[in-house]
Amino acid sequence: MYEPIRTKSVHAPADHADDFPHRSREEELDIQLAGHLAALLAVTDELDLGAAGDRIAEQVARLRGAPPARHAGRTDAPALALHRRAHALAGRALVVAASRADTAVAILAAERMDAHTAAIAAPAAAPSRLVGAL
Repeated sequence: MYEPIRTKSVHAPADHADDFPHRSREEELDIQLAGHLAALLAVTDELDLGAAGDRIAEQVARLRGAPPARHAGRTDAPALALHRRAHALAGRALVVAASRADTAVAILAAERMDAHTAAIAAPAAAPSRLVGAL
């Protein structure tokens, strides 16, 4: 009823699989971690957190072998939204740092998560004013 397949499968390994460079898992994780940290650096610079940005930039430079480009432009995004974004990016960096056993970046990412969590919670902790109250 069915005719056997006579052509090579597209899923078969190539004859010359060594013709192009392959990256190791560690190299892929380094690239991914540097990308997450670079995105976190951009948000950190936008929040104007100089010391934290410098620490993140040091780790990006270590992973990439060259210093990162620092974020020069500013958006009109509210600080609360930027802190939420930075918290999410730090969380992603923490996951990748943990998977590659990079303690320095894991500690830095956890510290940044704590700082942004505190910044997110700060407006909620402030007492709200009632309308018409003096």
